Amino acid sequence: MGLTNEHIKQRLTEKFGDQLINFEEPYGMLTFEAPRELNLKVLNFLYDDEELKFRFMTDLCAVHYPDNKGKELAVVYHLHNLVDNCRIRFKVFAPVEQPDVYTATGLFSAANWMERETYDFYGVNFVGHPNLKRILNVEEMDYFPLRKEFPLEDQSRVDKDDEMFGRG
Repeated sequence: MGLTNEHIKQRLTEKFGDQLINFEEPYGMLTFEAPRELNLKVLNFLYDDEELKFRFMTDLCAVHYPDNKGKELAVVYHLHNLVDNCRIRFKVFAPVEQPDVYTATGLFSAANWMERETYDFYGVNFVGHPNLKRILNVEEMDYFPLRKEFPLEDQSRVDKDDEMFGRG
């Protein structure tokens, strides 16, 4: 018998109760949400539990939800159990005014560069990270380019008029 989403959810619920919410299975991948102050406890549990064995971090990224007040930034973890070939995703949310999330570098070496990239593009402050600085953008940047804080296009440009493209 392989590891099932129902069993993973049961183990998580036994450990964390109703602190973990929004369990879903888009495209068969178990997805849930944890409070940001529990991200390391959840990661450690998923890593250490002898039944679950999620010991490979596939990806760590962020998403900006500007209309989600108090939860504008999501940090998304993708974990893989290589023994049972099972993957899960979990999210923690942080306000854009205080985007502090505990670092996962002590558990996953791969989190080092992924967290630096996430900081560089979204401004998530990974508390305890050994070297949290920009990795792809220049240090002088005073903004985070993947946040949805700027209009996509300058609406005053006349060279973008629909009539010029036969749509007017």
